[in-house]
Amino acid sequence: MSDKPLAIVTGASSGIGAATARHLAAAGYDLILGARRLDRLREVAEPLGATALPLDVTDPASVQSFCAQVLRVNVLVNNAGGALGLEPVAEADDAKWETMYDSNVLGLMRVTRALLPQLETSGAGHIVNVTSIAAIEVYPGGAGYTAAKHAARAVTETLRLELLGKPIRVTEVAPGMVETEFSVVRFAGDKARADKTYAGMTPLTADDIADAITWAVTRPAHVNIDTLVIRPLDQATATQVHRRS
Repeated sequence: MSDKPLAIVTGASSGIGAATARHLAAAGYDLILGARRLDRLREVAEPLGATALPLDVTDPASVQSFCAQVLRVNVLVNNAGGALGLEPVAEADDAKWETMYDSNVLGLMRVTRALLPQLETSGAGHIVNVTSIAAIEVYPGGAGYTAAKHAARAVTETLRLELLGKPIRVTEVAPGMVETEFSVVRFAGDKARADKTYAGMTPLTADDIADAITWAVTRPAHVNIDTLVIRPLDQATATQVHRRS
């Protein structure tokens, strides 16, 4: 068995999850990566010598199967989630809201609950929940997503209380605008619409967030980074963005 610490990253087939895998590998971690798109996940995992396992956090059976293959873990990065649509509450789509809550909140809970024993056994466990500035702000059209991310933040803060006295750190990383597949997924594959999200400004990159996650988990075991809110310089709030003509 390797003597390296082991990190698990969910939603690791692209974007922040894939970047976090690369950064943690460079920092000396063994890795188990989970995502729904196994072909994309393997493309990330193979160059890193990581283990790629199918994982759909919205499916309890998938979570159970994934976690049953985890024999030890030091760091859990709950990154799986995302947004769907930008409709106002008056036009809310039940299915989109349910999917967002299932992936961003229940999925986080399912994976964390299953792996808490191994995290505690490690003697120096660390849970990192990737939320969003949507966990601390609201904006028109974002009620479904912000509600889910506010809930994810509540789960994170509650965990920190419940785990007090145990050797498990809990960190929330809340990114602002990051140019990944996030907006493409949100707008159902409409890349032109997604590109407008970042037009005229310089967004964060997935590597910026991965760097912050890696910094947080590599602090001494007695140091807990509670919350990191990370925005691009061009963004002051969820809706206030400086754009160049």
